[in-house]
Amino acid sequence: MNTNKHSLKISIIVSDLSSSGSGRWGGAVRPFLLAKALQKMGHQVKIFGLGFGVQTPQFSKDIPIVYIPSEYHSGIIDASKELISQIDGDILYAIKPKTTSFGLAIIKKLTSGCPLILDIDDWEMSWFGGDKWKFGFKPIKFIKEIVKEDGALRYPDHPLYLRWLEKFISYADAVTTHNTFLQKKFGGVYIPQGKDLELFNPSKFDPITCKRKYGLENYRVLMFPGAPRPYKGLEDLLEAMDLLQWEDLKLVIVGGSPYDDYDKYLQERWSKWIISIPPQPFEQMPEIISCADVMVIPQRKTPETIAQFPLKLTDAMAMAKPILATRVGDIPEVLQDTGYLVNPQSPEDLAQGIKTIFQGYQTAIDKGLKARERYFKYYSQEQMVFMLDQVIASLPLKK
Repeated sequence: MNTNKHSLKISIIVSDLSSSGSGRWGGAVRPFLLAKALQKMGHQVKIFGLGFGVQTPQFSKDIPIVYIPSEYHSGIIDASKELISQIDGDILYAIKPKTTSFGLAIIKKLTSGCPLILDIDDWEMSWFGGDKWKFGFKPIKFIKEIVKEDGALRYPDHPLYLRWLEKFISYADAVTTHNTFLQKKFGGVYIPQGKDLELFNPSKFDPITCKRKYGLENYRVLMFPGAPRPYKGLEDLLEAMDLLQWEDLKLVIVGGSPYDDYDKYLQERWSKWIISIPPQPFEQMPEIISCADVMVIPQRKTPETIAQFPLKLTDAMAMAKPILATRVGDIPEVLQDTGYLVNPQSPEDLAQGIKTIFQGYQTAIDKGLKARERYFKYYSQEQMVFMLDQVIASLPLKK
């Protein structure tokens, strides 16, 4: 499918392609979803990025990758120069307003004259207190933090740089985003998190057979694919399971956190309820999701979650799964009446939601089928293609 008259070379520039960055889920995160949609339009897409880590991730083989290893506090300038020299697109598409994506893309735009799109999928300053964050500028301290080998200002994602880059967002020729909060804050065009509905096709999988493959056949499975973090509400969910005390109810966490020991903390406190599955190739995720009796998105209401959109929600909708989620951010608008919504930070409400689902499980299945229909209509890869085509058509392309 080629919705454009001409095939263009599009360089997607990612801030961190390591196993703790965009490389952590292979082809499951937003840069790869955008790349797939652009490929479907007939464009030549390549992903570029630095990698801050010792392990080179396993990437999707369908998209060319330029991966330059680097250290956070040293060698980043040389690595950035090498990366910039290899970026060869007619269009630059920076993912996140970060130094090593948007910052490098601005430099490339200045030197090449190519138009620049910026995709904003998180409010980066939300991790540092949002608009309340202040640097407390002192010249001597500023110089020391740059000169010191481990100085804070040698860290490319320091909030000072993130704040500066927010002021340069208008320098992008177009902005894309994927939720209401970010669109209101930064403007731009809404682009959904579109999955390939042929890959995420529940009719290809028998849940019972898949459960046997992963040793889950004896359990009622609540599934959470992704990296557990405190704001994602798994502690609230596990406390709900404590309230229920259903021996056959398990929380299956797929992937785990590449950031810290939070997984270990959850296991130590709630090992009775948790089953962990290590990170899997993106192409295998539909099979794993088919094992779920319920997909859970128990987000807490925090600045981080309001500015995010959980990818696991689109996985669940595409796979027609019963969904239990909290009323946070865009989740209620996206899900509407095709899932079960409860208040955030309420183990009691989550426990009641689980009861309601399993007491009327056929109704839950029917809701899951409606969720897939809704996903196809409003949030699928086809919708991504339609919106991206309009964005690209608006760009001032070089003659």
